[in-house]
This record gives sequence, C-alpha cells and structure tokens, in this order.
Amino acid sequence: MSTRVARRALLSLALAVSATIGGCVASKGDIRLLQDELRSMQAVSARADTVRRAQADSALRALSVAQDSMRALSARFGNFQAATSGELYDMARQLLTIQEQTGLSQRRLQELRATLEEKAPPGVTATPPMPGDSTKPAGPGPAQLFQVSVDQMRRGSFGVARSGFDELLTRFPRFEDAPAAQLYVGQAYAEEKNATAADSVYLLVVQRYATSAEAPKALYKYALSQLAQKKPDLAKQVLQRVIREYPRSDEADLARARLGTIK
Repeated sequence: MSTRVARRALLSLALAVSATIGGCVASKGDIRLLQDELRSMQAVSARADTVRRAQADSALRALSVAQDSMRALSARFGNFQAATSGELYDMARQLLTIQEQTGLSQRRLQELRATLEEKAPPGVTATPPMPGDSTKPAGPGPAQLFQVSVDQMRRGSFGVARSGFDELLTRFPRFEDAPAAQLYVGQAYAEEKNATAADSVYLLVVQRYATSAEAPKALYKYALSQLAQKKPDLAKQVLQRVIREYPRSDEADLARARLGTIK
C-alpha cells in the first residue's frame, strides 16, 4: 500500500470516527479498534517505504556495478589500442626489413655491373650511359662509382661516401640509381649528426624524384628526424603526407603505425 493510499484510508477512517462521535459517545472498544486499525495502516505504510528504499538501493548498486564495468572495459580497450599500434608498427618494420633483404639480389647485380666497368678497357664503359649523361673517357662508370660509395657508407666513411655520391649525381644525373644516391647523401649527413643538411637532402629527394621508390623513404626519414628534434607536430604532418601521397608504400604502413605512438 502506498503512502497516498494510506493517507486516504486514514482520512476516511477519521471521517467515519468523527461521524460516529457526532452521533453518540464512542465506547472503549471502538477506540481500541480504531487504534489497532491505525497501527495496522502505519505498519503497512512503513513496510512499503522499506521496500521502496530497498529497491532504490538495489538500483544504485546495479548502476555502480555497471559504471565499474564500463571503466574496466574502457581501460582494456585503451590497452588494446596501444598494443595494436605497437604490433602494427613492429609488423611494418619487419615488412620493410624483408623488402630490404630481397633487395640484396639487386645490390649483387649492381656489384657485378661495377666489376664489369672496372675491368672494361680504358675509354670503354660496360654500362651504356643514359641520355643526357656527360661521360668522360677515363674514370669509373656510374655503377662502379655507386658501389664504391655504398661500400664507403658501410665502412662508416660517410664523408668519402658523400663525395662519391655527389660525383655520381654530377656526372650521371640520369643514372637509374640516382634517387638512391641522393638519399644516401642525406643519410650520410644524418650519420654525421648534421640534421639540418640531412633534412634538406631528404626534401630534395622528394622534390627531384617524386615518383621514385626513394621518395616515400626520404619523406619518412624526414619525419623521424623531426621527432628526434622534438618537433612532434611537424612530424605528424609529414607522416600524414607519406600516407596521403604514397598510400601503397611500405613507409605508409610505418607512418600509420608511428602516428599511433606520438602523443
């Protein structure tokens, strides 16, 4: 019985008692009966209030449990996102490593071409020059010059390697590995801790050889350089550019994964 109903019953009972008293003097039994009825109504009303309080408490407990579950689920989802971003980044790096390993055959072919140029008679190049290349009768051919410079990079002679690549780009600007040579120049500067010069060359690769496979590599290295220089906002913009302009490159996968790790 609700409080409103109980009040109505009490009012009706009071009116009835008033009418009875108005007609005649109530007996002790009538008064006792009235008191018992009132106590009964009060007990029913108290039980109803207790039930309502219990229901309200139960609803609050259920709501609290639901909120705790939502917080736990949100935390798990956040951990999942962080773990997934890290795994994607590692997978992309592994893919890039595999790609570099598969490029060993191409480097081996380059070495063979360099050997042919080295053994060619004076004044004869084993590798025909590209149109527009200014070849000289003497001196190493483009493949040999490229290979010697790469070997210097591997030995840690970055200044010597950079000079070789610069000579290659000057003498054989249309050589098929010219974009890679230009990128190596940037990497040589980076190894020498000259970030300003390295960044300039990375952007030059993108400008001169925008359609080459070296362009997204140079752009990605430029983004990593900005991160190392504590410029996360610029790094994000460059990574987004890698994804936008070279969406099918391995560097685009690396960029997507790296974006998820930048705060």
